[in-house]
Amino acid sequence: MTSWQSKLTLALRILLGAVFIYAAWTKLQQPWALFALSIDAYGLLPEAAVIAVARTLPWVELFLGLLLLSGWFLRISAAAVSAILLLFFAVMVRSYLKGLQIDCGCFGVGEALSVRTLARDGALLGASLALTAVAFRARRRPSPAA
Repeated sequence: MTSWQSKLTLALRILLGAVFIYAAWTKLQQPWALFALSIDAYGLLPEAAVIAVARTLPWVELFLGLLLLSGWFLRISAAAVSAILLLFFAVMVRSYLKGLQIDCGCFGVGEALSVRTLARDGALLGASLALTAVAFRARRRPSPAA
């Protein structure tokens, strides 16, 4: 990996890891039922799935954020973050285009779905895709046993 790739990887890991940890922290500070209301407002999941997502997603975000910051399993964690952000972004764009006046749910309760939230999440998606690409292009170091 070249010097600029290493610097880019570190910067993207820190950015995305911090965002995911912050997103988890804001949701975990509130009762899960409030986050469930934000998820339910999108109108895509049955009640049982809304509850399951509201209870587990903040912990998944926290785990992925910590993995990104640590650099462990970078290919897997970067790909998982990209998949999650792609799903979030697609759902948000769909809801915005349908004219839904709902809470984004990105960082807990209280942020309306808007062009600003779409731009921010689109930029985060781009960053995660770049990190995933760099992580998969990086040469694997030979194991000491090889």
